[in-house]
Amino acid sequence: MPKFTPRVFSGIQPSGGLTLGNYLGAIKRFVEMQDAGTHETVYCMVDLHAITAELAQPEKLAHNTRELCAGFIASGIDPEKSILINQSQVPEHAQLAWIFNCVARMGWMQRMTQFKDKAGKHAQNASLGLFAYPALMAADILIYHATHVPVGEDQKQHLELTRDIAIKFNHDFGVDFFPETEPVIEGAATRVMSLRDGSKKMSKSDPSDMSRINMTDDADAIAAKIRKARTDPEPLPSDMDGLTDRPEARNLVNIYAALAEITPDAVLSDHGGKGFGDFKPALADLAVARLGPIGSEMSRLMDDQPEIDRILARGAERAREITAPILKRTYDIVGMVG
Repeated sequence: MPKFTPRVFSGIQPSGGLTLGNYLGAIKRFVEMQDAGTHETVYCMVDLHAITAELAQPEKLAHNTRELCAGFIASGIDPEKSILINQSQVPEHAQLAWIFNCVARMGWMQRMTQFKDKAGKHAQNASLGLFAYPALMAADILIYHATHVPVGEDQKQHLELTRDIAIKFNHDFGVDFFPETEPVIEGAATRVMSLRDGSKKMSKSDPSDMSRINMTDDADAIAAKIRKARTDPEPLPSDMDGLTDRPEARNLVNIYAALAEITPDAVLSDHGGKGFGDFKPALADLAVARLGPIGSEMSRLMDDQPEIDRILARGAERAREITAPILKRTYDIVGMVG
């Protein structure tokens, strides 16, 4: 296999309402990978994916895209160190996706559990885009020859599909052109759970706003949500084994660990034996200290939308320096003349 430039790609859908789950499960790790300096980093607002379920909401999509960009920057993504884009400004994403639509097999797509989850009993009314979006996700990654993708457990299947598409393309054309991208899954709180139900992922679509911490929440709201988070009557144990069958307690410990950048075991070493009456205020203070400045900076950036648009336009220029040659070579391999 050829030696590919170490490059990270990842994206978040601009569907509105960034949560603590987005921050700890994705954006915080994006910043860490950027600052490590071991890989080129490309981070994306995947606005083409956002319209697979909801197309006729133009003002909402534009606002959500800018808000997500503000969230990236406020959290520490530096548009000079990383390439920061919204997907639709880099047309090679969609162009490569069509090639991959013709590489991927129907059976592969039908096995995608997220399509089943999102379409539910109404699969016949779902958009073709929702069914085919894993091929676009593969294109998002491979148009950069990305070698690594930070993903949550729920996205592993899509990355496996990306690898299958790369392998099949390389095999069908007798080339070693696309890398077999590796997942990066790590961290104490890669899957942040609901504050009201520790068995469910924290989600902006949950009807209860008390189930999540929004990145735009003020200090009082953050503290109130943690204070009212569901727990059990037992004190915290001294080690992680003691959190078995205690999903809400485990979730709060993991959140504390991720915010403090320590291990869950270290959290329990400090707080084991204490009740939640002691632990929740400590967690609230930590969350306000870490998240408050991010929310304030997001608000400042959203007051200067032309600057956000300028940052995204510059990111698209930088991205296309990578993507245009890769698409051209793909077309050459396939036999497209031009």
